[in-house]
Amino acid sequence: MQLKKLPIGISTFSEIITQNYIYIDKTKEALDLISNHKYTFLSRPRRFGKSLFIDTLQEIFEGNKKLFEGLYIYDKWNWEESYPVIKISFSGNRDTTELKKSIIDMLRSNQQRLDLECYDSEDYAICFSDLIKSAYEKYQKPVVILIDEYDKPILDNLDQMEVAKDCREIVKRLYTQIKDNDRYIKFAFLTGVSKFSKASIFSGLNNLEDISLTPAFGTICGYTQNDIESSFLPYLDGVDLEKLKEWYNGYNFLSDKVYNPFDILLFIKNDFLFDNYWFNTGTPSFLIKLFKQENYNLVEFENLRVGKELIESFDIEAINLETVMFQAGYLTIKEQIIRRNRIAYELSYPNLETKMSFNNYLLNYFTRSMYQKGKIQNGLIDTLEEANLEELEATLKALFASIAYNNFTSNDIQNYEGFYASVVYAYFAGAGFDKSIAEDVTNDGRMDLSVFIDDKVYIFEFKVDKSGALEQIKKKNYQAKYMQGYNEIYIIGVEFDSKERNLVRYEWERVE
Repeated sequence: MQLKKLPIGISTFSEIITQNYIYIDKTKEALDLISNHKYTFLSRPRRFGKSLFIDTLQEIFEGNKKLFEGLYIYDKWNWEESYPVIKISFSGNRDTTELKKSIIDMLRSNQQRLDLECYDSEDYAICFSDLIKSAYEKYQKPVVILIDEYDKPILDNLDQMEVAKDCREIVKRLYTQIKDNDRYIKFAFLTGVSKFSKASIFSGLNNLEDISLTPAFGTICGYTQNDIESSFLPYLDGVDLEKLKEWYNGYNFLSDKVYNPFDILLFIKNDFLFDNYWFNTGTPSFLIKLFKQENYNLVEFENLRVGKELIESFDIEAINLETVMFQAGYLTIKEQIIRRNRIAYELSYPNLETKMSFNNYLLNYFTRSMYQKGKIQNGLIDTLEEANLEELEATLKALFASIAYNNFTSNDIQNYEGFYASVVYAYFAGAGFDKSIAEDVTNDGRMDLSVFIDDKVYIFEFKVDKSGALEQIKKKNYQAKYMQGYNEIYIIGVEFDSKERNLVRYEWERVE
């Protein structure tokens, strides 16, 4: 039997169905959503299938029953009832004039499709309000509003904050019209990457329900493990499914973990080559600025505990790195923690692709050139496979020597231990070792970094402008945790000097 085509880059539901592309049925979630909710919002990282889901909703509300034959919703929805749909999908706009023009153009496109005309076609907010009322009056049915990537005009301008704020006010005025026209609306659904506070974006739309972490909608976008082992299994003949899971699964929205669809489709298209498909579609350049400003310790992102409010509130007046990392998809929920009626989350990297790629990206930024970083990193695996600890010392010195001087000129980043731990951690994590664990817990403290390769484990302790790194490992007996599981254990104390910006003492021992 010939396999269906892969819908790479296709977010039009009708094209996927009629042109024989594989489709993972999300109409059960769609039916639940439209039957039990009126104003809803969904946050998911980029390339997760939000646009396809939006288009699926449009086809449902417009009553195109034939497209849904064989899908869950087919015999459960009243196809005799159809509704006028206003659909807005934002693209990148780098200034306010361009944004306003883009909104006007999208509204005109909706007018043409609905055979309507705005009385005031130049004021985007008035036109949107008029379009809602006119659609209701013409079709004698309440209106459906679908807005895709609602936050893109803001996120695309985070590197020019004043423009981002102006864009925020523009879209805020647009979204306010939804609340003002409640009597004419059947259903409204907005998607985006970030979750801005209701006060900053949805002024007055205080009944907007955020379903981003509602378990019933946890798999509304993305592919589940069951999808991989059923629908996609014929496409994955000979693939190590455990390795596939390690590389691309792991996104957790308080339900079954999911894969990013883009990764799976590109993995199959590229003959099962494990690569950084999703990460390479976007550059998190604004994260670098946040990382430098707040002196974060990258090591902590392995197991980062945050309050519920931190991951559910994005404010461009006070951007928080942890919030951006989670909402953009570089971190995901490892565990939900409920204690004394308070909800917290432990965050970590969702999978190997994200962990390797993000750490490589940071390392590329700090070092003078990608060539220099690659040259240093290429020999790292050989060094640890052979347990050549003298060569490792030379490698680490070369790594810190390659860090650009201007990374130190505007702050005191070189004075804090987390910077050195972050660079070394990024170095190992980006190289793709079997496993690396930061801040690994023992019964007498936390190891700064443990790196595993084959039957060997390397335990690191870092100190800045202090001595006694190796002695601390011995005193706290960190190595005891691994005595039963590994044939070779090495303990390594690394001490840095903030003035020289490099390591000044390096000691190691093999534990027998």
